[in-house]
Amino acid sequence: MTHPQSTPAAAEHTPGIEDLEAQERRLVFERFTHDDAWALGSLLVEMARERQAPVAIDIHRAGQQLFHAALPGSTPDNDAWIARKRRVVERYGSASYLVGARFRAKGTSFEESSRLDPDTYAAHGGSFPITVANVGVIGSVTVSGLPQLQDHRMVAEALERFLGQAAARRD
Repeated sequence: MTHPQSTPAAAEHTPGIEDLEAQERRLVFERFTHDDAWALGSLLVEMARERQAPVAIDIHRAGQQLFHAALPGSTPDNDAWIARKRRVVERYGSASYLVGARFRAKGTSFEESSRLDPDTYAAHGGSFPITVANVGVIGSVTVSGLPQLQDHRMVAEALERFLGQAAARRD
């Protein structure tokens, strides 16, 4: 059986740099606590289970791992990809997919032009900055196990839902 996200009908256009930058400006937290990490990570696990996605999920804040889950079908390689994508977010302060897109827009690749070790850094989709308003990037949320655009979209969708629920609780 084909996974619904992998069918051509479900495929969406590849987002441009402007779309990705707007997404980052929109997905900003008022605060981000240990409890928020647990709730966001749990939401991602729920989403992945619904989709039978073989992913690993990681949330870091200020150098500390606050959440990690490895779902059925994920492997130790996913943890290595998480670390490499997370390092891109930490270095550039932007989503790993956006960083890769910026290099591609210049007609090159991250691996060719960043001058960073590809065994340590990967500008592939799936790691998104945790940005707190009036503070800046304080951490990252990362998914690994799907094609890079699907990893990115899963994280962005979870952030949209989580931040939407937080706004509804405030209202």
